[in-house]
Amino acid sequence: MTVEIETPSEPRSRDADRSQQAILLASRDEFAEHGLGGARMDRIAERAGVNKRLIYYYFGSKDALFRAVLEHSYAGIRQAEQQLHLTDLNPVESIRRLVEFTWAYYIDHPEFITLLNSANLHQARHLGKSERVLEMNSPLIQTLREVLERGRAEGQFRGGVDPMQLYISIAGLAYFYLSNNHTLSAIFGRDLMSPKARNERLSHMTDVILGYVLTS
Repeated sequence: MTVEIETPSEPRSRDADRSQQAILLASRDEFAEHGLGGARMDRIAERAGVNKRLIYYYFGSKDALFRAVLEHSYAGIRQAEQQLHLTDLNPVESIRRLVEFTWAYYIDHPEFITLLNSANLHQARHLGKSERVLEMNSPLIQTLREVLERGRAEGQFRGGVDPMQLYISIAGLAYFYLSNNHTLSAIFGRDLMSPKARNERLSHMTDVILGYVLTS
């Protein structure tokens, strides 16, 4: 029988991982609530239950921490998308599932939208320095490319559909509605976040996207 002996570095490594994870989660909430400009390292330290100096030790600066939070957030949605196994499904069902997933993920993770708003406010200068984000998003586009090509080969989809443009359209249809739901509800005099309105929106999004890619 082989007994694994825990080296002294292993518990320290696990403690460091836990601390960094706690800092990322606390930072995500702080940045989502207050934006990059309004976020405070003191509050992040308090939320995470760590000494503020530990945040600087692991992440270096507030800007670097914000970049790490964005990377962590993108990793979350990309990992969840992988669980859809889109290439194992019928091409039409793959696109339908991706639309449904994107809509549901944005609703369940409102902090993702507010973080993107903050990132765009700063002209994505933090994401522009991140190689990880590029690496995380490339597999999604490749998966969509494979789904679209299989759909075209089977006569279900028309040719010439750009997978990146298609994903931007899917994300945009969900993102704009949800990030502007307060103003849209006010100007149209309707509660656009009621269960009925959300179901109508998802149905509309699915019809729009499938209507674009289907041959007929």
